[in-house]
Amino acid sequence: MITDSDKLFLEEKGISPEEFQKQIDDFKSGFPFLEISAPASVEKGIKVIPPDREEEYLDAWDAYKASGRTIMKFVPASGAASRMFKDLFEFLDAPYNAPETEFEKTFFGGLEKFAFYEELNAACLRNEGMNIKELIAEGSYKAIVKNLLMPRGLNYGNLPKGLLKFHRYSDSPRTPVEEHLQEGYLYAMNEKREVNIHFTVSPEHRSLFEELIKSKKEKKEEDLSVSYNISFSEQKPGTDTVAVGADNEPVRDNGKLMFRPGGHGALIENLNDLDADIIFIKNVDNTVPDKNKEIETKYKKILAGVLVKTQEKIFEYLRLIDSGKYTHDELLEILYFLQEKLNIKNPDTKLLEDAELVLYLKRKLDRPCRVCGMVKNVGEPGGGPFLAVNSDKTISPQILESSQIDMSDASKKSMFERGTHFNPVDIVCSVKDYRGYHFNLKNYVDYNTGFISIKSKNGKEIKALELPGLWNGAMSDWSTIFVEVPIETFNPVKTVNDLLRGRHL
Repeated sequence: MITDSDKLFLEEKGISPEEFQKQIDDFKSGFPFLEISAPASVEKGIKVIPPDREEEYLDAWDAYKASGRTIMKFVPASGAASRMFKDLFEFLDAPYNAPETEFEKTFFGGLEKFAFYEELNAACLRNEGMNIKELIAEGSYKAIVKNLLMPRGLNYGNLPKGLLKFHRYSDSPRTPVEEHLQEGYLYAMNEKREVNIHFTVSPEHRSLFEELIKSKKEKKEEDLSVSYNISFSEQKPGTDTVAVGADNEPVRDNGKLMFRPGGHGALIENLNDLDADIIFIKNVDNTVPDKNKEIETKYKKILAGVLVKTQEKIFEYLRLIDSGKYTHDELLEILYFLQEKLNIKNPDTKLLEDAELVLYLKRKLDRPCRVCGMVKNVGEPGGGPFLAVNSDKTISPQILESSQIDMSDASKKSMFERGTHFNPVDIVCSVKDYRGYHFNLKNYVDYNTGFISIKSKNGKEIKALELPGLWNGAMSDWSTIFVEVPIETFNPVKTVNDLLRGRHL
């Protein structure tokens, strides 16, 4: 039963009664699995750039950067670091006091290699009256962990990843936010030596991000002779989703409807608000020190080069279609481009008259476009590239999570298991049409690709609704190109011990 105060609450959040009811209906009906045709592979659906063509794409990107267009980096940075320290929180609750698990031994064995070591050592001296080595000597391992994770120390257990010290340098350690400033300079700087970077952050931590940028920006600009335009946004309250119980009835917290953030798919709204021609998307924790940035910089430029060359061809074809001065052979050329370059298959096109074919070609070309780096499977988690069947029965490249595939279907499970690549979230986007108008990105979301997860609140099980993922269903109706990139470009930090891996040291 929805009360008048509920309606007022919904209005304050920017959620219409119709949207609220749709969320409830989604809980009741669930979401359909996606139909897949095949896993994408280098034989079908994933482009491999041979060494002798790399310069072609690098030059294409350099030429685009000098064209006066707006380039931006988009970095989702609201993710909390608490999961990075899951094993250390468990150690604090363990009945033993010295490290026993492999994870715990690795952490304490590598303590001096962490970029936050000096700061942690100072916190231990301040709060415990002893340094880290002295605490270890007397067996006070948990005191060290408390000074790392808790508010009286570094508070790393309550901060977002973007604000943690990840990498050592001779002058001072760097956070992922600072590493993204450097990355922007390396591959997204325009001809005016400007770098545009947009971070999505949580409201409670926004001021900390702003303070960090304020303290680092001027010196960085001076050192690199560059100008940074840094902006921030937060997930909009209108993208929150209601929580329900096992009976699919709304859950209340102190009498109010309980809402939760709708997941990273909510960020399509933030992306939609940005005024840029080309946008790079990369997770905040996937970054390395300067000495290891050469490979990732090169492939970021290659991905961007593939995008702008593809965009150039798309725009050429759209102008031809809009001119009305095309031949049947030219329509077949465009169809070939769709099938072979964009991997969009439609068995019914051979049945279409020219007038119908033109409408189909324009619909498939005149939409946002993205180029996605794909890494060979090495056991890392992440969604995978597939050739999926769309609602209009066409087959096109899509990034899917395992939850979107019916694993009870042996053939679908086999396709998933045969996947040769995974998605490292290495994406370059084109979000304006050939006339220079910004696409409304919300028009290209497949709203049937959300999913329902089980959470806990005050000891009770609740169901949460996740919006279509940013690079999954939220970009479902984009033109998509998969390009193979080397594993060296993928360096996520899922646990604190990942910072002890070679490319982070």
